[in-house]
Amino acid sequence: MSTSSGSRATGSGSAYLAIAIVAVIDLVLLYGITLMYAQGELAFALLVLVLAATGSWVFISKKGYNYRYIYPSLLGVITFVIFPLIYTVNVAFTNYSSNHLLSLERVRAIHLAKTYRTGGESFSFKLYQEGPGFRLMLTSDAGAQEHYLTEPFAISEKPRELKAFVSSHVPGGAVLPFREVVKKRSTLDKLDIILPDGTELAMTSLRKFGAIARIYRPDDHTDRQYPEQNMALIDNRTGETIYPDMATGYYTNAAGTEQIGPGFTIYTGWDNFVRVFTDPGIQGPFLKIFTWTIVFATLSVTFTIIIGLLMACLVQWEPLKGNGVYRLLLILPYAVPAFISILIFRGLFNQNFGEINYLLDMLFGIKPEWFSNELLAKTMVIIVNTWLGYPYMMILCIGLLKSIPDDLYEASAIDGATPVQNLCHITIPMIFKPLIPLLIASFAFNFNNLVLIALLTGGAPNMLHTTTPAGATDILVSYTFRIAFGSYGQDYGLASAIAAAIFVIVGFIAWVNLKATRRLQ
Repeated sequence: MSTSSGSRATGSGSAYLAIAIVAVIDLVLLYGITLMYAQGELAFALLVLVLAATGSWVFISKKGYNYRYIYPSLLGVITFVIFPLIYTVNVAFTNYSSNHLLSLERVRAIHLAKTYRTGGESFSFKLYQEGPGFRLMLTSDAGAQEHYLTEPFAISEKPRELKAFVSSHVPGGAVLPFREVVKKRSTLDKLDIILPDGTELAMTSLRKFGAIARIYRPDDHTDRQYPEQNMALIDNRTGETIYPDMATGYYTNAAGTEQIGPGFTIYTGWDNFVRVFTDPGIQGPFLKIFTWTIVFATLSVTFTIIIGLLMACLVQWEPLKGNGVYRLLLILPYAVPAFISILIFRGLFNQNFGEINYLLDMLFGIKPEWFSNELLAKTMVIIVNTWLGYPYMMILCIGLLKSIPDDLYEASAIDGATPVQNLCHITIPMIFKPLIPLLIASFAFNFNNLVLIALLTGGAPNMLHTTTPAGATDILVSYTFRIAFGSYGQDYGLASAIAAAIFVIVGFIAWVNLKATRRLQ
């Protein structure tokens, strides 16, 4: 009895300990969820909330006991596969870009914070340091006797308001020299000083503060027909009302002839997908890049498997002396980090100073334009990718060749078969089926081989008359990357739409390959 009672007590203690640990973890996660929600990160807050709730159920409930061992893997799949996919698809239905980064509420707040110089009274200033803080003394240029002192403030990059009051005495701190004032200009530029009569002052030069006023004020009418009209603003300078245009993502005037930045994010429906297939400046490059991507991935797999298989057969050939040395040398390209090899090849193929053009010029008197000519650039990409990929295929083929019974080759030798006949009728048929899944994986890898294109050519040579940046050697993933993060503007919505299309295309190709594999088996 005592033993069973002790076991029950131990089990209850372990259960309570597990509940306590889960509770602590949940409290920390709930705090993080609250912070994310407060900052407007609703998607991430919802993700963490769902994962935390699921994890708590798995590790506390008896019904979830069987799932606790697979929960970590499910957590990784949901966090790094499913959520990014859903998030990308969601962005594809918006106008999210470098010009439309913020929400409507944030853009409205930015407009309300805008100011302009009214041309009123200006003030000279001195900056005093009092202990760890600072204080401004403002003196009117109109010759008034009194001056204004601000409340103490700290050096910060955040905008802030300061109240000033009339004072007849000089602050007790030390006056900072002009060079120190210059160093703190970034902070002074963000100060909004409010005088006792309500006048607002802002820094207008390194030695002056001037009167300012708000450019916009809220439109207090509440009887609007549409909700977005309740976000309208009135221009204090002209009295004109501006409205958020939910079609363009900008504030516009009543006539819709002027767009006032910054823009805000809106849902545009299928517009980005329609642009991909209807805009001539996007459709043409997209179809060319899609075709080249298929050709690039296919040729890369074909050349690497052919060279890899031949090299594997060579190093497995018994009469060849020093097989281990040759095997080591042939595997070296796979051992060197890919980005280093790519950068080396970029230098070797340099049109003016590269060693390859130097040799070709010496031997044949030619200097190919590897980075300017479309055909030569694509040829260079295939050559470099074949060099990087054949060692992997060679390693796979070496392992598969060892699984072929020697009796088959002995029987073929008795029948007088040549090495070519052995390769075509024994070696390839015996290793083809095991290689199919690996070839599919290699095709998918090359289909999304961003590193090669980004480091070797950057997509060059560029295509002309395109709406988005596109190059002749771009593959779909590098084309998407340039749209999203290129130097000519970032259109995340369009890039997400193309990424979603790539996902569908790769998924369809993988499905077709799997169906073909099953039929072969």
